[in-house]
Amino acid sequence: MNKLEELIEQYCPKGVYYKKIKEVAEVGTGSSNGNESEDNGVYPFFVRSQTVKRKNDYEFNEEAIIIPGEGGIGDIFHYVNGKYALHQRVYRIHFITNELNAKFAFYFMKSRFKDFILRKAVNATVSSIRKPMIECFELPVPPLPVQQEIVRILDTFTELTAELTAELTARKLQYSYYRDQIFNFGEDIPKKKLSEIGTFVRGRRFVKDDSEGLTEGTPCIHYGELYTYYGISASNSKSFIPAELASKLRFAHKNDVVIVGAGENDEDIGVGVAWLSDEPVVVHDACYIYTSELNPKYVSYFLRTHVYHQAIKRYVSTGKICAISAKGIGESLIPIPSKEKQEEIVKKLDSFDELTSDLEKGLPKEIELRTKQYEYYRDKLLNFKRKDDA
Repeated sequence: MNKLEELIEQYCPKGVYYKKIKEVAEVGTGSSNGNESEDNGVYPFFVRSQTVKRKNDYEFNEEAIIIPGEGGIGDIFHYVNGKYALHQRVYRIHFITNELNAKFAFYFMKSRFKDFILRKAVNATVSSIRKPMIECFELPVPPLPVQQEIVRILDTFTELTAELTAELTARKLQYSYYRDQIFNFGEDIPKKKLSEIGTFVRGRRFVKDDSEGLTEGTPCIHYGELYTYYGISASNSKSFIPAELASKLRFAHKNDVVIVGAGENDEDIGVGVAWLSDEPVVVHDACYIYTSELNPKYVSYFLRTHVYHQAIKRYVSTGKICAISAKGIGESLIPIPSKEKQEEIVKKLDSFDELTSDLEKGLPKEIELRTKQYEYYRDKLLNFKRKDDA
């Protein structure tokens, strides 16, 4: 019998009581807007995404769980202990009883809350979470020694994954630095605007087919979803594209580069992916198809460099959706070495990219396995029998 089993046998062998959040915590939102963030702010600023921004003033000084009211419906993004600022459409859960360890509640909600919200959403579409929905969620309340031991175990899993993630991040930074340096040719290599040496064509809007049982479809590229297969149609008829409608869509062909033109994060705007398959792919109107005589992978790697993103930053419009025009992308200067040199650079960067991105090798695979292991044990550890059912 391990320590946790001994504690459960000692303190709660017949199960535990469950309590609704409204019985043990206060639930509220912040008052800040997203545009109030400051790059080098002193305090964490929680917004409607996994990203934590910064702010020079704070609204709360407490231990709490942070939930987005819109966006990632049912996701539990953050546990915080200290001073922080909060977006006006983000909820905080602050416990007002000593019966519950806030970190324990955080782990339990990460395991169960999303399913709870989705069950409540049967026959309805939930685009936002309201306070009463949160307040009705039930938490188990085992004795504190049991909660503390579970937190210790899950913290250990989290720390191990964080260490691996930090190492992967360091490697990616190293790769990013190497990639930037490899494109630093000095003044010996000519540079031209992307618009001078190639053409941009914007994709066209299509409708995703959510037909039940759909197992295959037309290859598509949509911003944020590269290399996906949808069954798509020109209307909501949920049928595959008839041949006569194909002319109304835009296709990228082998050796084209597909560039993201819109998205929620301005850091992803302008990123390009070389399409190397012989099979044409439908491109959504949030993307541009770029065609040139340059090596397409050379172009796509360049579109990830710091110097390129600094050049196009002024042309990105920000807001709920960030966007850039083909004209703005085309203003960037790209160095043009020989075709042999382009190919050499691609081979080098492919090797680095494989080390950091291939999910079948190295750190990413280990992180994936650790995460699955953590989720398995988290769900198992948090499966408490109700005392009133005993």
